[in-house]
Amino acid sequence: MMRTLPPIECFRNEVERTIHSHGILLENPYTQWFALGEATDAQLRAFTVQFSVFSHLFVEAQLRKCINAPDIGTYRSGKQILMNELGVSFGRDGSVDGGTFHFHGAHYEWLVDFAEHLGLQWHELGKRRLGTPSTLRFCDALSEWYGSEDISTALGASYAIEHWANAGFWKALIAGLRKVRAQRRPDLPLGFWTWHDQLEELHAQHTEDELSIAYSRSCFVPERFIAGGIAMLDAVAVFWQGLAQSREEENESLRYAV
Repeated sequence: MMRTLPPIECFRNEVERTIHSHGILLENPYTQWFALGEATDAQLRAFTVQFSVFSHLFVEAQLRKCINAPDIGTYRSGKQILMNELGVSFGRDGSVDGGTFHFHGAHYEWLVDFAEHLGLQWHELGKRRLGTPSTLRFCDALSEWYGSEDISTALGASYAIEHWANAGFWKALIAGLRKVRAQRRPDLPLGFWTWHDQLEELHAQHTEDELSIAYSRSCFVPERFIAGGIAMLDAVAVFWQGLAQSREEENESLRYAV
């Protein structure tokens, strides 16, 4: 028997109640602290290393999402993000189709440039072996949920990731980094951070459109969408909590040293 779903407005209310009300979207103590611009150079380096691990391993999750795409339209949408991540520029029509590849156009290379200004070298960035347990849990969750072969689960995870990214954490990081640049590091490049912040509202809207299309498909399972979204945000929270815990442990060690 074909399953009859309630109107999409009812489901969007459920998404609002569960995904949009997740704690990490409402409050993030680590980014609230980071926005103050009080991070030491050591704290900035520690943060950058973990962010580089997540950023680099995200490419794996995005490729997995393409491989598991249920149709060619979804496949191409995933490739748009993947190829832009790797250095293919968007054209005027907002597509990478016909775009130009540049090594320095890769998002990860922008982050490496930022990291080098903090004294970090290539071998100190982006490798799985450098990730803390909390960072790796986030990366593994991206592969499992965001890159899931089940379309409902993957859409839920993607929806959650983009709305997390659009909830303000980029702006908090940029605010803190701008203060650091104004106070002591005038040459600190912020392109990696500002570019992603500019994209997030558009990406979040795309997930809203994807949900509207997917909801009409017979294979769509609302419960799996919600489960994928919540699981993804739980992992996001673990990532930030790990960074906060590392900062607290560093502060504790400094107090004992004194």
